[in-house]
Amino acid sequence: MKTYNVAVAGATGAVGNEMIEILEERNFPVKNLKLLASSRSVGKTITFKGEEIKVEELKEDSFKGIDIGLFSPGGAVSMKFAPIAAASGCVVIDNTSAFRMEPDIPLVVPEVNEHAIAGYKNRGIISNPNCSTIQMVVVLKPLHDYAKIKRIVVSTYQAVSGTGKKAIYELEQQVLAIYNNKEIEKKVYPHQIAFNCLPHIDSFLENGYTKEEMKMVNETKKIMEDPNIQVTATTVRVPVFYGHSESVNVEFENEITSEKARELLEKAPGVKVVDDPTKNLYPLAIYAAGKDETFVGRIRKDETVKYGLNMWIVADNIRKGAALNAVQIAEVLIKKYL
Repeated sequence: MKTYNVAVAGATGAVGNEMIEILEERNFPVKNLKLLASSRSVGKTITFKGEEIKVEELKEDSFKGIDIGLFSPGGAVSMKFAPIAAASGCVVIDNTSAFRMEPDIPLVVPEVNEHAIAGYKNRGIISNPNCSTIQMVVVLKPLHDYAKIKRIVVSTYQAVSGTGKKAIYELEQQVLAIYNNKEIEKKVYPHQIAFNCLPHIDSFLENGYTKEEMKMVNETKKIMEDPNIQVTATTVRVPVFYGHSESVNVEFENEITSEKARELLEKAPGVKVVDDPTKNLYPLAIYAAGKDETFVGRIRKDETVKYGLNMWIVADNIRKGAALNAVQIAEVLIKKYL
């Protein structure tokens, strides 16, 4: 089997750590693994297949001889280094929002639009979508193919791990502070996140939506390759460590029953149906954490429109919503293109 030189940029972050673990779990054919991060992390070691690998500083010459670069270092860093890496012959799979809406850069969820990976030849870069978008389109694609989606209304309940390690720590510390009757500290979020919900993810735009909400709107249309799908979103940060949950209302152009939807989703790649309310069975973030699948349940008819369904979708945002999706792209890349 051919092996590849792989670099992980942002290796010490939550997503970078998960990328490294998944490369090992899925036995990705790694020849040499280079771990890259900011100067603050230089000298740290991360274990891969029993070997302690030292973290190196991300520099302009870091990608010589690298075949595939998995990027999750922050948008500004990707904006600078991804083109440099691509120019050196490395195919970049970027987890940031830096290139997602560039028309000549593919935005890929392998279960949905695997064929778009071929577009890496344009600029040597493939974009990994937003975590909340990924889990939604994995579920909606087979339904769209069957009955054509007209409109999506989505409300998300997103875990703090989507903000990073500092947010996980902040939630932990706030819970402990409240439990011990001490004053809480707010550094990552503008308000207390413990025992609270914040309808505010990323910055607000002139139209009143947040960047996170507009990512879901625009990315869904690009991935599903249908600009006519109408999407509106409200994204909320909740005091959960891992796992994004979504309430999704879909209006279709053609008839589709809840029974047919379950039948289609039972066969859909990357999807697991958990839907028996009589036994209190429905997707939960605590059970999705650490899992590869996207879970869907509470599938039921929307009785206010002619052809509509409601559903509840849950996935591990760090895993399928970021690291796993990137590695799956890399797997297709080496199988079909490199």
